[in-house]
Amino acid sequence: MLKRFLKPIKLPASVDWAVLILRIGVSCLMLTHGYAKLTGFLSGDHSFADPIGIGEEFSYFLTICAEFGCSILVILGLGTRLALIPLIFTMCVVVFIVHARDAFDMKEHGLQFLFAYIALFLTGPGRFSIDSKLYR
Repeated sequence: MLKRFLKPIKLPASVDWAVLILRIGVSCLMLTHGYAKLTGFLSGDHSFADPIGIGEEFSYFLTICAEFGCSILVILGLGTRLALIPLIFTMCVVVFIVHARDAFDMKEHGLQFLFAYIALFLTGPGRFSIDSKLYR
Protein backbone atom coordinates (compact mmCIF):
# COMPACT_ATOMS: atom_id res chain seq x y z
CA MET A 1 0.00 0.00 0.00
CA LEU A 2 2.75 2.46 0.97
CA LYS A 3 4.81 1.51 -2.07
CA ARG A 4 1.83 2.22 -4.33
CA PHE A 5 1.28 5.57 -2.62
CA LEU A 6 4.92 6.63 -3.00
CA LYS A 7 5.40 5.35 -6.54
CA PRO A 8 5.51 8.23 -9.04
CA ILE A 9 2.97 8.18 -11.84
CA LYS A 10 4.14 8.30 -15.45
CA LEU A 11 3.87 11.84 -16.78
CA PRO A 12 4.66 13.40 -20.16
CA ALA A 13 8.26 14.69 -20.39
CA SER A 14 7.23 18.35 -20.36
CA VAL A 15 5.19 17.78 -17.20
CA ASP A 16 8.15 16.02 -15.55
CA TRP A 17 10.23 19.15 -16.16
CA ALA A 18 7.47 21.39 -14.82
CA VAL A 19 7.11 19.22 -11.69
CA LEU A 20 10.88 19.34 -11.15
CA ILE A 21 10.92 23.13 -11.39
CA LEU A 22 7.90 23.45 -9.08
CA ARG A 23 9.25 20.89 -6.61
CA ILE A 24 12.68 22.50 -6.31
CA GLY A 25 11.53 26.10 -6.59
CA VAL A 26 8.78 26.04 -3.98
CA SER A 27 10.86 23.89 -1.62
CA CYS A 28 13.87 26.22 -1.81
CA LEU A 29 11.59 29.14 -0.97
CA MET A 30 10.11 27.27 1.99
CA LEU A 31 13.57 26.14 3.07
CA THR A 32 14.49 29.76 3.81
CA HIS A 33 11.56 30.01 6.25
CA GLY A 34 12.47 26.71 7.89
CA TYR A 35 16.16 27.61 8.14
CA ALA A 36 15.34 30.90 9.86
CA LYS A 37 13.17 29.04 12.39
CA LEU A 38 15.86 26.38 12.88
CA THR A 39 18.60 28.92 13.62
CA GLY A 40 16.27 30.77 16.00
CA PHE A 41 15.43 27.55 17.80
CA LEU A 42 19.08 26.48 18.05
CA SER A 43 20.04 29.90 19.41
CA GLY A 44 17.70 29.30 22.35
CA ASP A 45 14.60 31.22 21.29
CA HIS A 46 11.80 28.72 21.87
CA SER A 47 8.91 31.18 21.86
CA PHE A 48 6.46 30.36 19.11
CA ALA A 49 2.74 30.37 18.46
CA ASP A 50 0.66 27.46 19.72
CA PRO A 51 -2.24 27.49 17.26
CA ILE A 52 -3.41 23.91 17.78
CA GLY A 53 -2.77 23.61 21.52
CA ILE A 54 0.19 21.22 21.63
CA GLY A 55 2.65 23.61 23.28
CA GLU A 56 4.91 26.33 21.91
CA GLU A 57 8.12 24.30 21.76
CA PHE A 58 6.48 21.27 20.16
CA SER A 59 4.67 23.47 17.62
CA TYR A 60 7.98 25.15 16.83
CA PHE A 61 9.74 21.79 16.47
CA LEU A 62 7.06 20.35 14.16
CA THR A 63 7.05 23.50 12.04
CA ILE A 64 10.84 23.30 11.66
CA CYS A 65 10.62 19.62 10.73
CA ALA A 66 8.03 20.42 8.07
CA GLU A 67 9.48 23.63 6.66
CA PHE A 68 13.13 22.57 6.76
CA GLY A 69 13.31 18.78 6.85
CA CYS A 70 10.39 17.99 4.57
CA SER A 71 11.47 20.69 2.12
CA ILE A 72 14.82 18.95 1.73
CA LEU A 73 13.03 15.65 1.06
CA VAL A 74 10.80 17.29 -1.54
CA ILE A 75 13.83 18.88 -3.26
CA LEU A 76 15.44 15.45 -3.47
CA GLY A 77 12.20 13.80 -4.47
CA LEU A 78 12.55 11.27 -1.66
CA GLY A 79 9.32 10.12 -0.02
CA THR A 80 7.81 13.13 -1.71
CA ARG A 81 4.13 12.51 -1.10
CA LEU A 82 4.76 11.61 2.55
CA ALA A 83 6.95 14.71 2.99
CA LEU A 84 4.21 16.89 1.49
CA ILE A 85 1.65 15.87 4.12
CA PRO A 86 3.30 17.85 6.99
CA LEU A 87 3.89 20.78 4.64
CA ILE A 88 0.24 20.82 3.56
CA PHE A 89 -0.88 20.54 7.18
CA THR A 90 1.46 23.36 8.25
CA MET A 91 0.19 25.66 5.52
CA CYS A 92 -3.43 24.83 6.42
CA VAL A 93 -2.69 25.82 10.03
CA VAL A 94 -1.00 29.03 8.89
CA VAL A 95 -3.81 30.04 6.53
CA PHE A 96 -6.91 28.80 8.34
CA ILE A 97 -5.90 29.17 12.01
CA VAL A 98 -2.97 31.57 12.47
CA HIS A 99 -4.19 34.09 9.86
CA ALA A 100 -7.90 33.19 10.00
CA ARG A 101 -9.01 36.68 11.01
CA ASP A 102 -6.42 38.55 8.94
CA ALA A 103 -6.96 40.22 5.60
CA PHE A 104 -6.47 38.15 2.46
CA ASP A 105 -3.01 39.61 1.76
CA MET A 106 -1.79 38.02 5.02
CA LYS A 107 -3.09 34.62 3.87
CA GLU A 108 -1.92 34.87 0.26
CA HIS A 109 1.67 33.72 0.86
CA GLY A 110 0.56 30.61 2.74
CA LEU A 111 -2.10 29.86 0.12
CA GLN A 112 0.49 29.97 -2.65
CA PHE A 113 2.58 27.37 -0.85
CA LEU A 114 -0.53 25.31 -0.06
CA PHE A 115 -1.70 25.23 -3.70
CA ALA A 116 1.78 24.28 -4.94
CA TYR A 117 2.04 21.49 -2.35
CA ILE A 118 -1.39 20.12 -3.26
CA ALA A 119 -0.45 20.13 -6.96
CA LEU A 120 2.78 18.27 -6.18
CA PHE A 121 0.91 15.80 -4.00
CA LEU A 122 -1.45 15.03 -6.87
CA THR A 123 1.24 14.74 -9.57
CA GLY A 124 3.91 13.10 -7.46
CA PRO A 125 7.62 13.90 -7.71
CA GLY A 126 8.01 13.20 -11.42
CA ARG A 127 10.68 11.30 -13.30
CA PHE A 128 13.57 13.44 -11.99
CA SER A 129 13.41 12.24 -8.39
CA ILE A 130 14.90 9.64 -6.11
CA ASP A 131 11.40 8.16 -5.73
CA SER A 132 11.33 7.53 -9.46
CA LYS A 133 14.63 5.66 -9.28
CA LEU A 134 13.53 3.63 -6.24
CA TYR A 135 10.15 2.58 -7.64
CA ARG A 136 11.00 1.82 -11.26
